[in-house]
Amino acid sequence: MKKAITIVAAILLAGTPQIEAQTMIEKNNITLNSDLMTPESLWAMGRMGGAAASPNGKQIVYQVGYYSVEQNKGHQILYVMDSDGKNKKRLTTSTKSETDAAWIEGGRKIAFITDGQLWEMNVDGSCRRQLTNSKADIEGFRFSPDGEKVILLKSLTYNGSIKANPSDLPLATGRVVTDMNYRHWDHYVESITHPYVANVTSDGVNDGIDIMEGEPYECPLAPFGGIEQLAWSPDSKYVAYTCRKKVGVEYAISTDADIYLYNIITHETRNLCKPLGYAEPKIDATKTMKYQEVNNQNGDMNVGYDVNPKFSPDGKYVSWQSMKHNGYESDRNRLCVYTLTDGTKKYVTESFDSNVDDYCWANDSQTLYFIGCWHACINVYQTNLNGQVKQLTDGWNDYGSVQMLGNSKKLLTTRHSISNPDNLFIVTPSKKEKKSDVAQITDENKHIFDQLVLGKIEERWVKTTDGNQEQVWIILPPHFDANKKYPTLLYCEGGPQSPVSQFWSYRWNFQIMAAHGYVIVAPNRHGLPGYGSKWNEEISGDWTGQCMNDYLSAIDDATTNLPFVDKDRLGCVGASFGGFSVYYLAGNHNKRFKAFIAHDGAFNLESMYTDTEEAWFSNWEYDDAYWNKDKTVNAKKTYENSPHKFIDKWDTPILCIHGEKDYRINANQGMGAFNAARLHGVPAELLIFPDENHWVLKPQNGILWQRTFFEWLDRWLKK
Repeated sequence: MKKAITIVAAILLAGTPQIEAQTMIEKNNITLNSDLMTPESLWAMGRMGGAAASPNGKQIVYQVGYYSVEQNKGHQILYVMDSDGKNKKRLTTSTKSETDAAWIEGGRKIAFITDGQLWEMNVDGSCRRQLTNSKADIEGFRFSPDGEKVILLKSLTYNGSIKANPSDLPLATGRVVTDMNYRHWDHYVESITHPYVANVTSDGVNDGIDIMEGEPYECPLAPFGGIEQLAWSPDSKYVAYTCRKKVGVEYAISTDADIYLYNIITHETRNLCKPLGYAEPKIDATKTMKYQEVNNQNGDMNVGYDVNPKFSPDGKYVSWQSMKHNGYESDRNRLCVYTLTDGTKKYVTESFDSNVDDYCWANDSQTLYFIGCWHACINVYQTNLNGQVKQLTDGWNDYGSVQMLGNSKKLLTTRHSISNPDNLFIVTPSKKEKKSDVAQITDENKHIFDQLVLGKIEERWVKTTDGNQEQVWIILPPHFDANKKYPTLLYCEGGPQSPVSQFWSYRWNFQIMAAHGYVIVAPNRHGLPGYGSKWNEEISGDWTGQCMNDYLSAIDDATTNLPFVDKDRLGCVGASFGGFSVYYLAGNHNKRFKAFIAHDGAFNLESMYTDTEEAWFSNWEYDDAYWNKDKTVNAKKTYENSPHKFIDKWDTPILCIHGEKDYRINANQGMGAFNAARLHGVPAELLIFPDENHWVLKPQNGILWQRTFFEWLDRWLKK
């Protein structure tokens, strides 16, 4: 049932400018008509963004996004509060979004971005002043420790893979493409971002100097990189930055990003990852790099994905997240510490056989804190320079970020779970394993969750066909009755190497599925992090082998051992690799399922090989281009088991969903699956979004997605 969304009247804050005469999008005091979660209640929730602690650790500035379904857009608002969660105050009073808040001038002021420019204000929101007057939008910033300079991220025109159109054809929409990397994620590559170092004066901030002037490379890295990929040295003399200095085909097939050190005084740049004069071995662009020379050199050449540098507070070290192999985007993320005096490198999380997802230095320059996934939960850990790792937090939660709470010994974190979106928490590290004190300091959506009944989460360990055990989350409907039988959904994860952890999603939300009366079975199949590198790596080259058996083992266990699961009303749903999984299982499920939903999944792997803009992905996962005559055994198996080869076995209704701006898995994959189903006489629908990418981001599209999702399942599973 539709829920009316009430927009709260704007409130004027003392000492701040008057609110613009437009409809404000702000915290939504929605009143629900029932205690079950709906798409409308999801979109009414505030979404926690970035947060930053003041230098003394006494205050926190943070960002919350609010959305209007009616206006079909969102609004980013800044707040400040004491670090114990008290004295919360809204800083944003304009209808324009304010983002990327950071403390400057020793904590006396806050810098932020609004309307494409850098601004500053007092801690109470007063005395706002525009600092930049840039022709190009400011996309991110970071002030130097001495406050005299600031890194500005700005985009500039780039015609390396797409020619500029003739000046006498200003209305022409065609693009002449000359090389690969002409599209990335959801956009045509006609601009790249560069970092500029600008001077801070009493009059504001100048345009700055492009520290990569003339280089046809991006920094930070598209599509998701931001200011976290650059760092100032404590003495303000150096900038460390992330860059993949490749173009065209070389860019498309490689994940080799490096950390560079730029000297503010001399303007000299050196690569911290590669030895001086390093020459990359020749690479066959149509084959996996697993067995090629580039990944089998003598010495540590940091040929993988090296990102997010951070200096130790004493300036002796630079750390970064480091993957070992070129071409492998889901390689284990290690934490590398580089000693500036002698150039030695040490990996300090080797005893943690999973990924470092985020990290920070302690103020003592001897300890680093990080978050990582183990057994489908993301917790906070610490390591020292000797690589001694200790787990600090525990529980069924996912920590999403970690930073020091100013100059204190405490940590500022975000945390979420299957049953609650992000909030801010303070972690006080304990000497005892898993015994750290954790204090919640925000509860952004308490007024909504107080009106909801949520489903219970249970954990199972299921034996796999190869004799191992897979961890499975079971999510039960609200007001669960063990004596009833419920329609049940098998959830197939994407990635292919993304954990089915305690994640919260505003689309693939387990609680809203449960609220619609479904039991959810969510297995952590082979090919996911959190169970050791061997388990994580076993999916590459084996997309239709053990991991598919794991899916079936999980749903068979549920139908056999959970009496409330109705084996005659089973559905199977998933996105990305999960969408591929659905397409494959549609032809290989032995009539287990009564309905399928595939979102942004690969359907034809031969087509996918040359469709995707990130060629490294297909090379690593498939082993070979489909035209190679000397394909590996895994490559042959991969192409032979492409979902489109099993259309003759499709016999179950299927809903295909795809975004036309998804350049990772192109929309022709979803269209092809839908067309094949209809030609074969299988009941099918196609939900196509011309203006969405690999995700659905616009509010009204999100509501349409949810309604279509449940209407399809209800049609076939609630008869």
